[in-house]
Amino acid sequence: MKKLIFIVALLGFMNSVHAQWRIGATAGFDWNHYKIDNHYMTDWHYEGKKGLTLGVASQYGFNDWLALRAEVNYTQKNHRQFRTGQLSDTDYDTKNSYLQLPIMSSFSFGGEKLRGFMNLGIYGGYWLSSAIKGSFFSPLTFEKTNIDEKVEFVSDRDQRFDFGAVGGVGLEYKIGEHWAAQIETRCYYSTISTQKDYMAIKDPKYNTTIGVQTAFFYIF
Repeated sequence: MKKLIFIVALLGFMNSVHAQWRIGATAGFDWNHYKIDNHYMTDWHYEGKKGLTLGVASQYGFNDWLALRAEVNYTQKNHRQFRTGQLSDTDYDTKNSYLQLPIMSSFSFGGEKLRGFMNLGIYGGYWLSSAIKGSFFSPLTFEKTNIDEKVEFVSDRDQRFDFGAVGGVGLEYKIGEHWAAQIETRCYYSTISTQKDYMAIKDPKYNTTIGVQTAFFYIF
């Protein structure tokens, strides 16, 4: 009898645990703002560029309003660099790819089908690759050169590890018993410069990335 009670209790516990787990996939677009001090080079300008974000997500719900969410995603953090004046033929895009691991507390509210939610947490990342495409004007030869190439990382210059705060707000709609769809606006705020202090004059550069993404979850 005791064994039967133990088995029933164990099955009930396992069913309760499974009901709180969900896994899913995310996809969307982002806009990256690249912050840099131009110093005396007032003819240099920087603009944000759009990119892609894709990932997988897992979430464990402690109750109906609080959960812990973790993701692994691929996120592009792109920007445009260009000059004005006599060197205006210098104009190129920089495409940067990152692997990120955001870990967030997820707070939700609302009804059974439609709910709002807010995600808050931190993330770590690694700079996978960088490439540039556009044109460059040389003030020495007075020639314009088209460029389309991969950027090689330099260990003394490039900081490939990233860390910062992440937050987002969105809506979730539950589709049946085991499926849910989400749309979310999210911001990644980096606290680490992409360039190390390898020169006498410090030249920090930071990414702030805002994205809109969808997610589809299977709820156990």
